[in-house]
Amino acid sequence: MTAPEITLDEAGLLRLAESALAEDRTDRDVTTAALVPRDQTGRGLIIAKAEGVLAGLPIARAVFSAVDTTLVWIPSLEDGHRLSPGDRVVTIEGSLSSILRAERVALNYLTHLSGVATATAAVVRALEGTGCRLRDTRKTIPGLRALEKYAVRLGGGTNHRLNLAEGVLIKDNHLAALLDRDLGIADAVRLARQPCPSGQPRHAHRDRGDHRRRGPSGPGRRRR
Repeated sequence: MTAPEITLDEAGLLRLAESALAEDRTDRDVTTAALVPRDQTGRGLIIAKAEGVLAGLPIARAVFSAVDTTLVWIPSLEDGHRLSPGDRVVTIEGSLSSILRAERVALNYLTHLSGVATATAAVVRALEGTGCRLRDTRKTIPGLRALEKYAVRLGGGTNHRLNLAEGVLIKDNHLAALLDRDLGIADAVRLARQPCPSGQPRHAHRDRGDHRRRGPSGPGRRRR
């Protein structure tokens, strides 16, 4: 089951940016308000401090734009670039007070998503030559699923389903619920097929190796 390629729409990125900025109370940055006049201009540089895979430029840009639409965003690299320490990632020019209010939220997104992409790339390298592919899950930070899955792709991983509507995935708890009704794996497959459109992906997932002990007496058979 491979999910469609993740697309990051500008409206969604702006909503995420505004929510994070509201959490940080950037509208009431008392330190910047006291020390930096709004008409003072300059530039900020984002520079890599370690090796890794760059991810998160679209949401970082949305953060700066949400604070001040007059800021000028000048990227030096693109998402997916293999970073080395000292690489200049992006330059932001304009009001220094706006840059200072936006920088922490933007960097939080950039470092987190670059971390996801970098960790993914490390596992993908470890799997080279095995014929295995690294797939992601829905175990993501709420609100960041699309961004985190986007970062997985940048790191060379493969996206699994984006949400519960994209395919059937039968897990332990589903089987336990069926077992309470004296049903087995074959029943799960039969029932899962009924409401699904033709061609909808179907998978079974096992967290532990104890289905045989806890479940039906044989594969696909009801326990009597």
